[in-house]
Amino acid sequence: MLGRDKICAVTAAKDSHRLERQLGKALRATRTIELRLDWLAGDQEIDRFLGRLARKRRRMTLIATCRRREAAGRYQGSIARELVHLAEALRAGCTWYDLEIETARRSPPELIDALLGDGRQLRSAHFFDRMPRDLRRLAARLLKGGPDRIKIAAHCGSLAEARKLAAFARRQKNLIAIPMGDVALPARILALRDRKSFAYAPVEQATAPGQTSLADLKNLYRADRINAKTQVYGIIGSPISHSLSPVMQNAGFRARRINAIYVPFLVNDLRDFLDSVDAFAIRGFSVTLPHKERILEQLDGCDPLAARIGAVNTVVVREGGKLYGYNTDYVGVLRTLERRIVLRSSRVLILGAGGAARAVAFALAQAGSLVCVWARRESRARALAREVGGEAIRRPRLGGEFFDAIVNATPVGMHPAVRNSPLRADELNCRLVFDTIYRPRLTRLMELAARRRIETVSGVDMFVWQGTAQWEIWMGERAPIDVMRRAAIAALEREENRTKRGAEKDR
Repeated sequence: MLGRDKICAVTAAKDSHRLERQLGKALRATRTIELRLDWLAGDQEIDRFLGRLARKRRRMTLIATCRRREAAGRYQGSIARELVHLAEALRAGCTWYDLEIETARRSPPELIDALLGDGRQLRSAHFFDRMPRDLRRLAARLLKGGPDRIKIAAHCGSLAEARKLAAFARRQKNLIAIPMGDVALPARILALRDRKSFAYAPVEQATAPGQTSLADLKNLYRADRINAKTQVYGIIGSPISHSLSPVMQNAGFRARRINAIYVPFLVNDLRDFLDSVDAFAIRGFSVTLPHKERILEQLDGCDPLAARIGAVNTVVVREGGKLYGYNTDYVGVLRTLERRIVLRSSRVLILGAGGAARAVAFALAQAGSLVCVWARRESRARALAREVGGEAIRRPRLGGEFFDAIVNATPVGMHPAVRNSPLRADELNCRLVFDTIYRPRLTRLMELAARRRIETVSGVDMFVWQGTAQWEIWMGERAPIDVMRRAAIAALEREENRTKRGAEKDR
């Protein structure tokens, strides 16, 4: 690490006043901070900021960066001006400066030493669209001239590439490795189990792909407390950025003071993730679209009910790396609906025939409901109806049918396509509409139902029940359900408020 902290806050703004405000925010979370001087709008703004910084002199480890466009930064000045700004930053109180390899190889070592000899040099190489072919050769190039530390930040298109970069870094004494990209996001966080590692986290503006914000890294993932004994759990899916599971599951760990972390894995290649389970010491994971059915053939064992449903949303990693699957969506459906309607003998229409729909169908059938299924692919609807002793319904019939409840188990209407609905208003002939989607809490389908004075149920309840059931399977103890529910709802409310403010601003 460059300082004593696991988190290096990244400040980046166009004007010196905003950069100074970001510095103040950063200091509330960490004492190690990168100053992206190249984001400031020109030499005058850089000089203005450094002049004020020199008068502050707080106890902190500051890293000055003034990356030119050639190195994928924003500074448009010359190499000479870049070096002058870095020298001024050292005089203003920065301990370290980041010197990109593009500038280092075009600058005489004597000039660098004369201007920047009082500071500690972090020499860096950035690959925003690929993984470098020869890491050993690249590291050797970076070490020329004797920098104090070197950094390789590279886009990783797979967890395998992120593992390769991390393994190389562990074998090097003075190398900081930063895997970039959305797929590599969990690798960036989990690297903090190594005492030598630290993570860059933007205060406001992301400066590289796949970065986790300072607020999330500090509060959601408690990254500054991660160590070699931290238990690892996660969720796999594609897309995955919308998931609130990390908010809810990490709230449970925090409430019970368990040294564990739950992170999101963007998984397009299931084998790539499964090959990483042992490397990341993952103890269990949630499964969401599109892997709930695909994961079955990769398991070493499965709960009989999950096997009958044909979909798994919860996996436990047992001794020897054996994978055992469960389905807690089933629990979520029952606990949500049984509080609102009498399930026995109720006629319920399920929209969809995928993994979530299968869990809903089996749960309702076992509770004694008459299950009807509609799906865009009629063959899948018929197959699911047959398995639960129900009936497949063709869409033209929906306007003339009545149901005690309609359950949407499709992703239609999920964030960000929030104006979509799987059914029209005139097709909602029922007493209750239950949408398993929880982002947004009020879906277009629910809006249409409310206009017809039909009772509606958000997917939040199911989300909480299935998630707390997962937590209990992994932890072997009662989940702090109220804490986890409040965390999920608070996150949804914050998101809704941001969306509302954004809409008002656009008017």
